Order: sequence, then C-alpha cells, then structure tokens
Amino acid sequence: MSNRFTTHRTISLIGMPGVGKSTVGVILAKLCGLGFCDTDLAIQQRRGASLQEILEQHGNQGFRRIEQEVLLDVGLEDAVVSTGGSVIFSDPVMDRLKAAGPVVYLRADIATLEQRVAANPLRGIAREGSQTYADVYAERCPIYEHHADVVVDAADGSADQVAAAIHDALS
Repeated sequence: MSNRFTTHRTISLIGMPGVGKSTVGVILAKLCGLGFCDTDLAIQQRRGASLQEILEQHGNQGFRRIEQEVLLDVGLEDAVVSTGGSVIFSDPVMDRLKAAGPVVYLRADIATLEQRVAANPLRGIAREGSQTYADVYAERCPIYEHHADVVVDAADGSADQVAAAIHDALS
C-alpha cells in the first residue's frame, strides 16, 4: 500500500520557536531532493525588517496578518517549508500547507526550548503582551498537535537525526 505522503513534493514543518525547523528543514530538503523555504526569512525580505522589528512596529496581530499575507503568496512547490511558530493561528495558511503535503510537528519539551531561545535573545516571538514563553508553549502545543500529520521528537538527537526521522516517517 502506498504511503499518502510519497506523492507530495512539499513538506511543511511547524513547531515552537527554537525547536529547529530551519536547521532541520535544510537537511531534510537535501535528503528529499527538494528546495527549502524559510517563511520567517521570506517575511523579513518582503518587509525589509527583522521579525522583532516587525513585531515592534505592527504588534502581534499585525505581524500575524503580514505572516498570513506572505504565506498565502510564497511558493511551496517542491520544497521543505520551515514556518514561523505562529502560523498555526491562520486557518487559510494551514489549509494551504495541508493541501500542499504533509505537515510535520517538531516537538520538544519546554526546558529544551527555553534553553535554545535564551541563546538567541533577538529572536522575534509573536506573543500577547505579558505572555511568557511557557504561556505561548501551553497555548500552541495542542494546536500544533491538531494540525500535524506527523509528530517527530526534536528534543533529543542532532538535526541530522531529526531530519532522518522525518524522512523515515514520510517514506
């Protein structure tokens, strides 16, 4: 019986900021012979500003509108797509990603993620006013689970191992 994922030429990665979507995505793209699209970079290129600057200028809701606008326009074909952590709040974008191919949730525990995010304090994370990273984690994890076709643990192992686990899960 054929795996439903083998016919798709797009793989979308979702998960919390700091989980490794961009790093794993580049490796996975090479394993699968696909291109790579980092939607955070696409947003920054289109706006000529960093994610943090966009969040400061437009607020969380404004950022999400910009993110949706870019993700509804960016090319997804024949690519591994590394999405921003807040993409799950846009039903039109998630519908587009799911129609293009499997959506893979890279999951990690809060302690691992907080350690990774602390290493990059300039990272722009879309959140409401006083929300902590732990609040964002608690809010988003069930939504990531809901949208995922496949869930892969990204807390342990190297980026190469995580990419290989995704490749195996989709083969």
